[in-house]
Amino acid sequence: MTVVEHLEIAQEIKKLKAEKNAVILAHNYQLPEVQDIADFIGDSLGLSQAAAKTDADLIVFCGVHFMAETASIICPEKRVLLPDLEAGCSLAATINAEQLRAWKAEHPNAVVVAYVNTTAEVKAESDYCCTSTNALKVIQAIPPDKEILFLPDMFLGAYIQKVTGRKMHIWPGECHVHAGIRPRDIDAMRAAHPQAELLVHPECGCSSSCMYYQATGDLKGEVHILSTEGMVKHARQSPATEFIVATEIGILHRLKKETSGKTFYPANERAICEYMKKITLDKVLRSLREEIYEIRVPEPTASKARRAIERMLAIV
Repeated sequence: MTVVEHLEIAQEIKKLKAEKNAVILAHNYQLPEVQDIADFIGDSLGLSQAAAKTDADLIVFCGVHFMAETASIICPEKRVLLPDLEAGCSLAATINAEQLRAWKAEHPNAVVVAYVNTTAEVKAESDYCCTSTNALKVIQAIPPDKEILFLPDMFLGAYIQKVTGRKMHIWPGECHVHAGIRPRDIDAMRAAHPQAELLVHPECGCSSSCMYYQATGDLKGEVHILSTEGMVKHARQSPATEFIVATEIGILHRLKKETSGKTFYPANERAICEYMKKITLDKVLRSLREEIYEIRVPEPTASKARRAIERMLAIV
């Protein structure tokens, strides 16, 4: 697609947004051109908050299916559109409601904390939701004598368990993109860019080892384990000029756009989520024009899931 075609589509999207009182929300991992036409760009928590606050009648969610579900649950009076129904999530697919119910039966007194990367049905079976931004605060808000089931991301769970010292039961799920970023990738990039700060998402397969090496002193230099939103905030404020970024490469566009004179290197240039990349400018335009595809969570699932999400939004 040429630059002129991009501009024409962007103008048409802008016109339709005004006509339909629509807002476009885009995750940090979306294609650059999709991020550029969004009204709000952020991580799962930020997008949930934006959905809750918007006065738009129509939300076009440029993310993956569970995110659009979350927006629909929070804003039942609004219409939420997902430009491509095949935009799923490998992490969310690692556990379903039936599996969670069986796990809960084994631990009847446990508090269930579900990462936001889960289906509405799983959220409905949970006590709290969390994101990588506020997972630590959510766990700290639970009384210390309570047993905790944390799902589904085992790397985020291991990270929170290490930081808090809180023993938890952790579901063995993973994001295929983050799991693909290994310690050897970090080692190679740090050798190539010894002055760069290291920004690691807690879902990454390298997060646990980074914490260990940091504790033993084997990992030199500045290391920060952060959500995508945390990465953007840190990069803006840090005096460093070089950063190695261990997460999906879509975040690099926003990092470069919101900082000046700084260089960002992907820890693994193949860390690409094909589900996030399914949404294109053409699909956003079609979604707005034809008002497809609407995501709506039925009752009573929506009400049950809303309880866990509202508890998440209250802890920021």
